[in-house]
Amino acid sequence: MPVIEVGRKAPAFTLEDQAGKTHKLTDYAGKTVVLYFYPKDDTSGCTTQACAFRDDLPKFKRSKAVILGVSPQDVKSKAKFAQKLDLNFPILADNDAIICDKYGVWQEKSMYGKKYMGVVRTTFLLNQSGKIVKRWDKVKVPGHAEEVLQAIKEQ
Repeated sequence: MPVIEVGRKAPAFTLEDQAGKTHKLTDYAGKTVVLYFYPKDDTSGCTTQACAFRDDLPKFKRSKAVILGVSPQDVKSKAKFAQKLDLNFPILADNDAIICDKYGVWQEKSMYGKKYMGVVRTTFLLNQSGKIVKRWDKVKVPGHAEEVLQAIKEQ
């Protein structure tokens, strides 16, 4: 799947969160959306990233932004991850990585010489009309939530 460029309309989706509630991108029309894709629930980098967004959620709310996390694990995995970390925002289950693929984050990766398909950690900032105004590729977790907050303030 090609890279989705800044300025384009974000691809539509319908996914369930950790509580089984359905979320559609259209539900967030008129709001700034931080849509972050992460590789796997309950791994060290993904835990650190989710906790940073959780801890900074009041700042995002003051900026009138919502946070949505997405990864390919199922709702049961999301529920366990959210409960363990007391996550206070939706983390969405993309069981078949269809939405990850639509956003171009489902890519070939390599570890210890073995190739496999997985999520490349990526964040999209969407404006109130659903257009991508900024994207971060191959995200480095430390300081990322603050970087996203700063981008929201600058738009």
